[in-house]
Amino acid sequence: MANAQAYTGKGDTKIQIGAAIQDLATGINATYDIGVGQNISFGIAASYLLDVNEYVDADFGDRFDIKGRFNANLQDVLNICDCFDLYPGLNISLRNFGGHLGTRYFFTDGFGLYAEGNFPLAKYNTDHLTPAEHLNNQFVLTFGASFNF
Repeated sequence: MANAQAYTGKGDTKIQIGAAIQDLATGINATYDIGVGQNISFGIAASYLLDVNEYVDADFGDRFDIKGRFNANLQDVLNICDCFDLYPGLNISLRNFGGHLGTRYFFTDGFGLYAEGNFPLAKYNTDHLTPAEHLNNQFVLTFGASFNF
């Protein structure tokens, strides 16, 4: 396990697949991140809400979101175990401008677990949101498997 590294810098590539849990819905989440510097990575995230509360009238467009993301990978800054990474970041999506705080722990060179908290900072629609519009404009907890390539 000593050789497992959560973030290696420029060229580091991660794919994460997991569950998304939030108010009135649960779904799936996938991310792809690539290291562009010692402590910086960019990526993309997509989510789709599978189980939406029955009182929310949500179509495909309400259930789907995609985000561009920036991460500040703090593993070496905090001088913590190579197998662990803490990464705050910002994202811009179809629905809002937001932030996230995540962590990854790698058991082997290729496999680990992750957890992220995602939250909106500025919503594009500032009017009163319908329940369907609220789906992708709230705190979301995601967790699952992380793969190192």
